[in-house]
Amino acid sequence: MTDRTRAHVSVSGRVQGVFYRATTRDEARDRGVDGWVKNLDDGRVEAVFEGPASAVEEMVEWCHEGSARARVDDVEAEYGDPEGLDGFEIRR
Repeated sequence: MTDRTRAHVSVSGRVQGVFYRATTRDEARDRGVDGWVKNLDDGRVEAVFEGPASAVEEMVEWCHEGSARARVDDVEAEYGDPEGLDGFEIRR
């Protein structure tokens, strides 16, 4: 059985209005990672990734680059036990 983990991520920079959420969703689905992503009122993007530890870590690393038009200044991640999310969605 694969070692599963959860990462709760906050991304700051120019990450809204640059397809960051849609690209995050596509990248997560490609890696078989469950979770969600949404914009915050303060201009950051928040995301949760659940799945195999290696795939979750790839998503956290990907957040440092983001979509082609994004400019990422900082990524903060907290790790914990998965809560059983199914699929990956953009939350509004």
